[in-house]
Order: sequence, then structure tokens, then C-alpha cells
Amino acid sequence: MGNPTQTQAWHRLLSHSPSIAPVKDYRISVNGLSLDLSHALISEDVWTHLFELTEEQNVEDYRDRMIAGETINITEDRSVGHIWLRAKVRDDVQTVLKQMDDFVRRTHQSGHFTDVVHIGIGGSDLGPRLVCEALKHLPKKLNVHFVANVDGADIAEILKPLNPDTTLFIIASKTFTTTETMMNAKYARKWLDGRDIAHHMIALSTNEEAVVAFGINIDNIFPFWDWVGGRFSVWSSIGMPIALAYGFDVFKDFLEGAHAMDHHFLHEDIEDNVPVLMALFGIWNRNFMDRHAVAVLPYAQNLSLLPSFLQQLDMESNGKSVDREGNFIKDYKTGPIVFGQAGTNGQHAFHQWLHQGTDIVPCEFIIVDKTAYEQSHHNVLNANARAQVQAFAEGQKDENNKHKHYAGHRPSILVCLEVMNPYNLGQLIALYEHKVFVQGIIWNVNSFDQFGVELGKKIAKSLLSEI
Repeated sequence: MGNPTQTQAWHRLLSHSPSIAPVKDYRISVNGLSLDLSHALISEDVWTHLFELTEEQNVEDYRDRMIAGETINITEDRSVGHIWLRAKVRDDVQTVLKQMDDFVRRTHQSGHFTDVVHIGIGGSDLGPRLVCEALKHLPKKLNVHFVANVDGADIAEILKPLNPDTTLFIIASKTFTTTETMMNAKYARKWLDGRDIAHHMIALSTNEEAVVAFGINIDNIFPFWDWVGGRFSVWSSIGMPIALAYGFDVFKDFLEGAHAMDHHFLHEDIEDNVPVLMALFGIWNRNFMDRHAVAVLPYAQNLSLLPSFLQQLDMESNGKSVDREGNFIKDYKTGPIVFGQAGTNGQHAFHQWLHQGTDIVPCEFIIVDKTAYEQSHHNVLNANARAQVQAFAEGQKDENNKHKHYAGHRPSILVCLEVMNPYNLGQLIALYEHKVFVQGIIWNVNSFDQFGVELGKKIAKSLLSEI
């Protein structure tokens, strides 16, 4: 692994850069999820060279090194172990899951709480928020609310209709020092107005000393580990709001789905490996077709938060301009802009630009085959999704009115979940984790640090005293 432009496969791919060719009926299925690459507009020769690129960049070797616990997060001197959270291979992980299970069952059985307020930001917020939204068609045991922004409007409006006597707070911060989270936690403590903090607050954190000093009972600390990055942490105790909202069995099914995708990623041949294929679709478009963005388009209202979640997962992981050896990257591009919105809303917002704009943006459509809601609505929804895929590929020819003419040849892929349930949702999120990992290895960047985030925090602290 090194500079990808020095590989033979990269040079072979450069000779194909102008070519776009539809490959019909390229579909891969794994459990309750399938990937359709029929409109990826990648020729068979290009796919062959992309597979060669993964070999030359040692993708499988780095995958195996991650699973083995080697220190592949070299800039922070850490292993990368989010896969262990759903693999039943570590006693410490199983101990925390048992602790979560016991707490969730006791809380539900007590009947004391009606509402849970989860306070976190970034990876401590986006993952559980996405999952709770995606599964909102399931029977709910507790009402869960999320607070992230340091803007006081966020927490004030969430708390306004709630009763302090029946509200449980989750404070989610690995270090228990995150500025936004701790400000909101102190606001919540004040809002409780003298009620027992040990009864009304729990912490998801690694900093036991700071949590206890805050007033939270040591028995209500649910730890995780430094080998769990924030944006990969929903599988850890950070997933507590999912379990409180829907029950621990739902959270367990969510972990099982992710584990199934892990098994597929670890054992399936490259040519039939869904995360690898999605990653290579992105590599081809970013590096050889000079496309700077990717649109994530879930045609499922319950997945409306998926683009926001993937912005962090992808852009914080692979938004890097320094390679693993510490060299500035000058001769190729890394992570693209990620944006999107739930369909069909997006069709009435930015799809015009996607269809006829001067930039060509690859699209990733996500649909759900079977719905828990009104079938007639769902038929219209999925018909629109498939129509968009076809329209992007084929375009429309109208020589008499150029305003109605567009060329097509705009690539897309289609991910289909058989049904929206915890298992398939776990598969989907793990799929995107592995996609990002593969791209990071090919680009020779460390996908597991985020030093660029820190500078603004330091400047803000210095400015706060002046304000």
C-alpha cells in the first residue's frame, strides 16, 4: 500500500477514463439487502482493473489487520475495533452489553420514566438518532429525544413540554469534556431542580472520574473503548437510546445485521463483495471521471437522516490531504462531498441540477421493498426511485427543444432493503462503514482520525473570553 497512482492498475484505469458503458444485470444480494450496479456505467474491463487496484493497494490485507487488532490507526496509535462490538469475540464488550440489557429491562419494568433525552454531538448523536428515526414504525417503549447543538434553543425547546420527574438523561461523551455536550448536560442538571442526579442521569463515557465528579452514579456509567471512533460508535453503549426506545432485543438484532455484513465483507470474493463494489464505484467516479461529489438519495422517509450520518462517516474519515506516510497528497483526489435528501422531496429541490447541471454527480439510491405503511404511497415512492435511476442513465432526446434535452449517462447504483427492520438497518450502516474503509485504504489515508476538527475548537475557546 502506498501512493495509488504508482500502481499498474491505476495507469490501466487512466487509459479508460473517457469510457462509460452500461453493464446490464449486475446485481448482488446478501441476506435482506441487494446492490444493483446495472446503471453504474462501468465497463467490464474497468471493473477488472478496479479489482486489480484493490489487490495492489492490499485492501484485503489491511482488512485482515484491522480484524486482528493491529494498530492501523497509526496517527493515534490505536486499533480499530468497531467490528468487535457486534462479533461476540471480546468479554469486555459482552460485559457492557449485559450491563445495558439489565439497565434497559429494569427501566422499562419500573414504569417511572416516560421520556429519555440523549445529549451528545457528532458520532455520539448521529448514529443513535438515525437508528431511532429509521425504526420509528416499531412499537415504542419510551419517547427518546436528541439534543446536540450548543445553541440553547435546542435543549430548551426539547425540554419545554417534558416533566422533570419522568425524564431520564443520557450524557454521551467519550472524554466527558466535549464543550457542547457538557454545556447541555449542566443545563439539564439545573433543569432537574434539585432532583437526584443519580436517579435521572446516566453516562456513556470512558472518563469515570469526571462522570462521578459531575454527580452521576458510578453504576450508571456505560463505558466504551479508545478503539471505537465516534462515528463508528453506534454499536457500543452509544446505542443506549435505541435500546431504551425499542427494547434491548431490537438493539441486539441491529448488531446481528451489522455482523452479517461484516461476515460478507470478510469472506466474500472481491468481485461479489457489496462494500468493495460500492467503494470502487466511488473510486472510479472520483479519481478517473473527475466527479467531486456523491448524492445519497434514500427513498424512505424514515431514512431521511442517512445523508447527514454519512456526511460525517465519509467526509470526516476520508476528507484528508495527507497520506499514511505523512506526505501531502498532490496527484490524486480523496473523499468527495456527500449530500442528499429523502426522495421524493429531493426531486423537488436539487434533482434538476443532477439531471441537467454542468457537473455530473454519481447517485446512490436506497429503497425499501416492503413497507410498514400505506402500500399505495409506497408504490408511488419506489416507482419514482426507479424512474430516476433510468432517467439519469438514459436521459431524454429532444432536438426541437434543447431545454427539454439532456444527455443522460449519469451513473447511479441502487441499494434495496427487503424490509426496514433492525437487522437490515444494521447491514446498511455496516455496508457504508466498510465502503469508507476500502476507499481510505486505496487512497492511502488514515480514515480513523479527525485532526482537522480540532483547530476550530481551540480558536473558539480563545475567542470566548473576548466575547
